[in-house]
Amino acid sequence: MLILAGLGNPGGRYAGNRHNVGAMAVDEIARRWNFAPERSRFQSLAREGGIDTPKGAVRALILKPQTYYNDSGNAVGEALKFYKLTPADLVVFHDEIDLAPGRFRMKAGGGAAGNNGIRSISGQVGPDFRRARLGVGHPGHKELVQGHVLSDFHKVEQAWLSELLAACAEAAPLLAAGEDEKYQAEVMRLAPADKADTRQQRQGRNDQ
Repeated sequence: MLILAGLGNPGGRYAGNRHNVGAMAVDEIARRWNFAPERSRFQSLAREGGIDTPKGAVRALILKPQTYYNDSGNAVGEALKFYKLTPADLVVFHDEIDLAPGRFRMKAGGGAAGNNGIRSISGQVGPDFRRARLGVGHPGHKELVQGHVLSDFHKVEQAWLSELLAACAEAAPLLAAGEDEKYQAEVMRLAPADKADTRQQRQGRNDQ
């Protein structure tokens, strides 16, 4: 059993925000692999299904916490406890400002790096869960971050965004098989993106 949690804020007001790209990704996985319709469970919108792998289908539960982003751990922790799963059985899809737009990285464990949703989940289940980090870029200054992640993707970003979400779904068998490094490589093969280092971008903006 695998839990795929996509972080975001509930309601139509936030649906297109950069902060909701994790929820967008798990929605696309659910669509690609024909998961069951959404229902309310674990303070979330949940969908059950399976992802085909060479060794057979892996049962999965998709969660979109409805607790608001910063309290995502309440929902995710409840689901893990119910199914008696370990952090290794949890993959959290979330926006990452320290990756250039369209970039994708997998990571297991570590700190929250200022992400309050990840901090909330770590507080409930420990830090050793798997993270699928979707790059949304950095606005250049710390005080602009909240407005950046709580604003919608621009029209010019829709092409790479659609490609990235589709790649996350298409490569999902590797994720379900526990092949996180191969999953990362395949997502980036299917949806290549600029390798720009957002830390350098921020420095460049600060120097102007």
